[in-house]
Parts: sequence; structure tokens; C-alpha cells
Amino acid sequence: MSRTSQAASADVQHADSATRMHAITPETTQIVDMVLEYARRRMLGDDTPLDKPMSPSELRRLAGGSITDDGLGARRALALFENVLAPSCITTDHARYLSFIPSAPSKAATAFDLIVSATAVYGGSWLEGSGAVFAENEVLAWLAAELGLPATAGGVFVQGGTNGNLSALVAAREHADRRRREAGRPRPERWVIVCSAEAHSSIASAGRVMDVDVVAVPVHDDGTLRGAEVATALDEHGDAVIAVVATGGSTNFGIVDDIASIAALKDDRDFWLHVDGAYGLAAALTERARHRFEGVDRADSLIVDPHKWLFTPFDSCALLYRDPARGREAHTQHAEYLDALTDSLDYNPSDYAVQLTRRARGLPLWFSLATFGVEAYRDAIDASLALTERIAAEIETRPELELVRAPQLSVVVFERRGWEAADYAAWSDRLLDDQTAFVVPSSHQGRTNARFAIVNPRTTYDDLVGILDTMR
Repeated sequence: MSRTSQAASADVQHADSATRMHAITPETTQIVDMVLEYARRRMLGDDTPLDKPMSPSELRRLAGGSITDDGLGARRALALFENVLAPSCITTDHARYLSFIPSAPSKAATAFDLIVSATAVYGGSWLEGSGAVFAENEVLAWLAAELGLPATAGGVFVQGGTNGNLSALVAAREHADRRRREAGRPRPERWVIVCSAEAHSSIASAGRVMDVDVVAVPVHDDGTLRGAEVATALDEHGDAVIAVVATGGSTNFGIVDDIASIAALKDDRDFWLHVDGAYGLAAALTERARHRFEGVDRADSLIVDPHKWLFTPFDSCALLYRDPARGREAHTQHAEYLDALTDSLDYNPSDYAVQLTRRARGLPLWFSLATFGVEAYRDAIDASLALTERIAAEIETRPELELVRAPQLSVVVFERRGWEAADYAAWSDRLLDDQTAFVVPSSHQGRTNARFAIVNPRTTYDDLVGILDTMR
């Protein structure tokens, strides 16, 4: 065989190998069936353990070398995931996963997440995904109406709260810079973001990425940022302030800033108000907690994460602008190959955040909402709030325990009298080793404490009491 013939034969083999991954064959049919069956068992199983992390050496021993020239085959690869890799990941939708902010996606949202991938939906432009964009915008419009924003409000679903906060603050800076240019005034030496001393770490992160100063305003003993202290910061830093960030449910304590008194400052001062409601703003859907969010209707931008308390799979953050044009001015990307998009008047989600390529992250929430209705969501969130009040009252009856702060939303922070950091760590490790619960220690003002973050409707009072009993 000539060299030319050999090269042609090799090209055919390579083409056949590449086609094998994408063609509909008995092999690919079997792969799809196996994956869907595993997904079905996982989604419908009620005995999924918490599981726990493995060490790097364990994982190397059990799962190392899985990437080979010829492949393991789907059956072996799936078995490796099911029996080694998945059990080394803590189950975030477990009823007794109470650390950080858990995820508790509805079965409908989880199932529909498979469809988002299976249909190869691209969520970056109207041209390529108008149906998906329309459905996402239906959800965004519903959220905006619930929170009192005008009917013209709009935005986009992004990866998470960090991306959402950064995107909103970039838009705020662009808006401030544009106003200065139009007025013929120079930029300040340093732009400033004003926020609570207990604001989420993503605000400081955004400041570093944007190279702007973040002024952390001291809060009251109850953890709440109020308008009087914000006014002092605004007076000190003047129009160098690009945004004031109010927290709608802090991650550590679930504290809601006094948004109403901060928003009232807009009567006399011109500033961009951003509300970081990644965790807590979902509670505004309930009668029990709506009063805590008065003033949110005056926000220029806000975020809420559906993957936290709106029962959607990771990862999803709803970013809303009072005036979406502000987001578009800041984030539209320009390139020759994008002319077909940027020259049109279509609603392209990629124009509203720090991203271009994007998954249609809002579709699982759209499907679950459309399936179950809004009232089911209100009831599920309210159940978490009621359970939080009940377990906080129980903690107060136990002489060995003490609340650090009375809960506002669904985070309960408490101390075990006489315990040091090592005691909390050992207790937490025992809970996970025994597969009782996942409750990692937290801290406040240098003191270690315990913390329940309650968002899963399947978490019960008996679950929480059983955990408290282990602290005696």
C-alpha cells in the first residue's frame, strides 16, 4: 500500500472513530438508556445517603487512570461514577444537609435539567433560542412583579450570585461613568462600592475584579445595615460611589438589611441600589417574611439564586435590572461574527451579564413553576420559615445551648456552652461519619458556633431535634 493510500486509510479510521461518538447506533442507544436509568434511580430514590469526601490518594487508587486512548466503555465508566465518584460527593439535596446554603431542587426541575442538555438549547441569543429565552423571561417578569419592580424590568439567569453581583456592579459603574462623561466631569481617583460589613464575600471579590474600593459599613448588633450609616458613607465618599449594596438575607445569619431606610436615601441622593438577595430574597414570596423586604421595589438591580431557595438544580442566579438598558450598555460584546446579533433589536440574554456563551439556566425553574404553580413555592418556603422558628424556640429551652441571634429567615446560629472550636469540629465529623447529618461549624466575631441552614422542605423537626440531642 502506498503512503498516500495508508494516509487515506488512517483518515477514514479517524473519521469513523469520531462519527462513533455522535452516530445513533446500538451502542449509543445503550449508553443513553443506562444514563437515563441511573438518573431515574437517583431522582426517585428516597434512600440516597449523605456520603462524604474521599482523600486524593483513595480516589487515585479507586478511580485513577480512567482516561485512556481506547476508553473504558460506558458501562465501566458509569459504574465508576456510581460506585466511587458519586459516593465521594456529599448529597446536597439530602434532608439533613444543613451547611452553607443547601440545594433542594424539585423533581420536576431536576428532570427538566436533563432536557435542557438533551435538546442542545443555546440560551445566549434570541436568534438561536427564542423559545428558551421567552420562557426564562416569563420567570423573570414574574419575579420582578412579585418584588414590585416595574413591568419594564428584565435581566438574565447567570451562573450564581458571585457572577450576578459582579455583573450588576459593572453595570452600575458603567452607568456612573456614562453620567460623568455626559456632564463633562472627570472620573474620581477611585470608584467606591458601599455595603454592609456583613455583606457576602462576593462583593469584596467584585471590588477586586473591578479594581474599585469597597467600603464596609459597620452594622448594628443585630447585624442589620440601616440608612443612617449608609448616609454617612455617601456623604463621605460623594459621587465616587457607584452603588450601595443591601443584603436581602446574609448567608451566615439570614439577616435582611433595612432596605426601606436605605432606599429612602434615594429621595435626596442619586445612587444605584443593588440588593444581594441570593439566598434570602425568595422569602419575599411569603406573607410571613414579605415585610422584611420593604423597599426592594426601589432597587436598580437585584439577584436571587433559584438553586438556593427556589428549588432548582445548580447553577442558577436570576439577575434583574430596573432598566435593562443599563445592563445592555455595560455588557454587550462587539465582534464581526456577532454583528447578526448586536445589530438586531432582539432580546439577547448575553447582553446583560459578564458572559457570552450561556446555558438556558432558567428553564428548570420555568418548568417546575409551570408544573406546580406559584402557591406551591410559597408554601414550601413558608414551611422552612416555620420550621426555623420552631427549632429556634427549642434551642432556647435547652440550658446547654444558646442562640447567637434570633433568626429572621431560615438560618439558625447557636452555641454549645463550654465547647471550643475542636469540640465543634469533632462533633461535625462524627455526624458525617455516622451519616446522621452534614453540619459544619461556623463562626462569628472569632467565636465558633453551629449553624442550621434550612431550605429543604423534606427536613423535619425530628431531624433537627435529633441533631441537637447529639450535643448533650
